Amino acid sequence: MNSLKSSLMVLGSVGLFFLGACSNSNQTANTENTPATSSSSTESSAATSSASPAAKIEGQHGESHGGKIVETGAYHLEFVPEKEANRTHMDFYLQRGDNHEAIPDAKVTAQVQLPDGTQKTVPFTYDTKGKHYTGLLSDKATGQYQVKISADVKGDKVNGRFNFNQ
Repeated sequence: MNSLKSSLMVLGSVGLFFLGACSNSNQTANTENTPATSSSSTESSAATSSASPAAKIEGQHGESHGGKIVETGAYHLEFVPEKEANRTHMDFYLQRGDNHEAIPDAKVTAQVQLPDGTQKTVPFTYDTKGKHYTGLLSDKATGQYQVKISADVKGDKVNGRFNFNQ
């Protein structure tokens, strides 16, 4: 009787394993959206070489400003870093809806991980003429920079993860 139960458990486990392996869906867990943080928090990411599976392809975003694009919920995020002589100028486009309406009244900050692993917080200000947020990073180390941009849009938390090489 015990060997029958053991055999059924092994057979059931193997069946579940194969069922999971044959599944064609790409599911992603968001570990940062816990009840202790915010229930309205939204987070997406973009990699240097390609957009995340949840992101739309380039032609579906409307006009691009040449940066990394992520569509998350009702928001359109685009991050454009530009290397200057002694610093990096960072532009962040925060837009809403299919028509990509600019959001001028959000509080935007970036947590930047430098190539050596140190962290810097960079505040962003809104550029009314360009309809986007800007921030300056004074470091010029060579390597990959990890950037987490957090925006508070009237209590709605929107986070995007980006990276760039310098």
